[in-house]
Amino acid sequence: MSKRKQSTAQPVGERPYQVFVSHATADKWLAKVLCDKIEATGAVSFRDDRDIDGGDDVPEEIRKQIKRSREIVVLLTPDSINRTWVTLEVGAAWGRSKTMRILIIMCHVSVDPIPAMFKNKKAVSLNEVDQYLSELTHRVRGQDG
Repeated sequence: MSKRKQSTAQPVGERPYQVFVSHATADKWLAKVLCDKIEATGAVSFRDDRDIDGGDDVPEEIRKQIKRSREIVVLLTPDSINRTWVTLEVGAAWGRSKTMRILIIMCHVSVDPIPAMFKNKKAVSLNEVDQYLSELTHRVRGQDG
């Protein structure tokens, strides 16, 4: 059983509005803070380092959680920009792009080195996260994706 906190914002039996947070291990503290802020909106967040237990099949759990998620937030930093797992997670989300919102949060990276797969998505700087959280709050309350 994962350590993820379940949101109480949704009626019983309704699927929680889940946000998958993709990040590099080196950015764990920043990802934790971001998850705390996401959860304050009423959404549930998924973060692999917190929510995958020892002995779990990591690729299978990531696939399952991406399918459960309504959004993926990619924390794009100098440490994550070329990480294979981050690219794979975004690729899996991109495959569901008709039903999944993909948001890139840039932190200490410029647009130039961003992988081509990410460039067509509107990116926000870490300093603009409050606007994203406000928009997320509206989506969670309205359950529209």
